[in-house]
Amino acid sequence: MEELKKVSALAAVNKKFFQDQFQNSMDFMARDMDLSGVKAVLFALDGLVSKQSITLSILNPLMQSEMPKHVEDRLAFIEETVLGTMEQKREDKMDTLLVLLMSGFAVLCVDGCQEAVVFGVQGFESRGPEEPQNEVMQRGAKDGFTESYQNNMAMIRRRMKTTALKFEKAEVGSQSRTPLALCYLEGIASEEILEQVRKRLQECDLKTALGAGYLTSFLEQGGMFSGVGMTERPDVVCGKIEEGRIAILVEGTPSVLLVPFLFVENFQTLDDYLTRPFYAAFVRWLKYIAFFVSILLSGLYVAITSHHPELLPESLMLKIAQAEAETPFPVLAETLLLFFLYEMLREAGLRAPGSLSTTVSIVGGLVIGDTAVSAGLVSAPSLMVVALTAIAGYAVPRLYEPLSLLRLGFLLAGGFFGVWGVMIGFALLLMDLCGTVSFGVPLLTPVSPYRGRLIRRDVAGREGWSRLSRWDAKVQDMPGSREIGQ
Repeated sequence: MEELKKVSALAAVNKKFFQDQFQNSMDFMARDMDLSGVKAVLFALDGLVSKQSITLSILNPLMQSEMPKHVEDRLAFIEETVLGTMEQKREDKMDTLLVLLMSGFAVLCVDGCQEAVVFGVQGFESRGPEEPQNEVMQRGAKDGFTESYQNNMAMIRRRMKTTALKFEKAEVGSQSRTPLALCYLEGIASEEILEQVRKRLQECDLKTALGAGYLTSFLEQGGMFSGVGMTERPDVVCGKIEEGRIAILVEGTPSVLLVPFLFVENFQTLDDYLTRPFYAAFVRWLKYIAFFVSILLSGLYVAITSHHPELLPESLMLKIAQAEAETPFPVLAETLLLFFLYEMLREAGLRAPGSLSTTVSIVGGLVIGDTAVSAGLVSAPSLMVVALTAIAGYAVPRLYEPLSLLRLGFLLAGGFFGVWGVMIGFALLLMDLCGTVSFGVPLLTPVSPYRGRLIRRDVAGREGWSRLSRWDAKVQDMPGSREIGQ
């Protein structure tokens, strides 16, 4: 049969269309009804709808009603009299009805009516808000986003009681038709940035989008560090959209994307703003130090011990030399072995079932590490350096992925070219950071372009809320920002 574009006036024709579309799909349900001599069919997908709601709120009232004889009065009678308490809308496009049907809506087609009535009777299981596992806060709220983007919108709305808060619907994926929502504050967010986000999402040529991470590569413009942030906390989203950011809520994932996202925000957490300013500054400097330790320490260790041992104090140089003399591998090979061994153990502990993850940690940390040193396969100083760089990376969890690759890059640069290789690599990293722009906002602002006042206010430290509350900060007004397209 020729594919329908519009709803047919005959319920049987619509039934044949839907049956053809869902052929061999056991979850497709079609319920024929006789409403006072008028034929009607109700369509739904099992598992996505609440059968109890359909029976009590749709089928029973319809079967007990007297359908008007005039065709033009039938849908109005159903909407206003019989099912007036239901969430409903009219639709006449078949492709839209298919999407709604696969989103958990029920569709009613009545003879003589060239529009269908769609009812919101979703009944699929969803997880309730729980504390995010990847963003644990000591003093913040304990609720996190869920897989339902409607629930996520409600959690944001509950915290931001203003009509300026807007949720703009969009869709990605030619097959998955994944719904998403752009969240922003009208009058605060930049119209240029908002338009660019819309454009990039429209140009997204994915067939299936199963998570927020699918969209990241379409929103960023390259570089080692991403200009797209991700969070599982509604309070963090509220704080960011107050500064002009745009949040992207994707159906099916508990993580929300934030654009544009600055590099310095990787070192900031909500707890920084819930504690005393001097302690927040102390914690931030710890994270900055941990960042440099994580990427540079192993590379400098290999560079100095292999090429520039004269830079070490004599006592330390003798101890390292003694430890290395008892191992069969050179320092570079030894450190690379420990690096890959640690990454394998980390991945195994991350992917293993919960009952085995503790065992993997104990075996990796105690048995393998201690045995390798005792057997003389690796030296204790190398093991300590690799372990210290790995632990330092956990102080900045948002940057762990690029930190792992940078750690490996600096390790190879130091092993082959010495300290000069590490310095050249660091210079290239700074060039990449300074040259990356996210939606017209420099990734490294306000460090580059430099603004000492802004750095003192909320980068190197944090001023008290009595001063921060008077600062109308917007991301599009940061130093070096420019309009999209310039």
